[in-house]
Amino acid sequence: MTAFTINGRPVDVDAAPDTSLLWVIREHLKLTGTRFGCGIAQCGACTVHVDGEPARSCVTWLEDVAGREVTTIEGLSPDASHPLQKAWIAEQVPQCGYCQSGQIMQAAALLRRNAHPTRDQIVEHMDGNICRCGTYLRIISAIQRAAREA
Repeated sequence: MTAFTINGRPVDVDAAPDTSLLWVIREHLKLTGTRFGCGIAQCGACTVHVDGEPARSCVTWLEDVAGREVTTIEGLSPDASHPLQKAWIAEQVPQCGYCQSGQIMQAAALLRRNAHPTRDQIVEHMDGNICRCGTYLRIISAIQRAAREA
């Protein structure tokens, strides 16, 4: 059993220590907002926060989160009231929507550290989170909107 906190709730998970956090979240805890993309930490679809920092859950092992705090898209704001979630809708970012939870979690980490990032800082921070639909300009606009309205 591995104990950690997810979205503010303590859990004990019975899985091998080398099970990826992604599969623990999706299969054991049934939180399906975090997505499998590439499995090698290259696309960002599986981004969650571990102790407030973005982490690629496909290459983070269960043993690595023992005693730590994990936040998924479901824990960012259960009612979708987070400024980024509102901005995502206002800027019409989602197309297929597959990458959105990872994009939002990556952006949330940026805004937590820097409430008013420049466009260049946004681009640099979001580099590595792939949007297969190519909505990068809308993603940047949504982050800028969330920073203005937060």
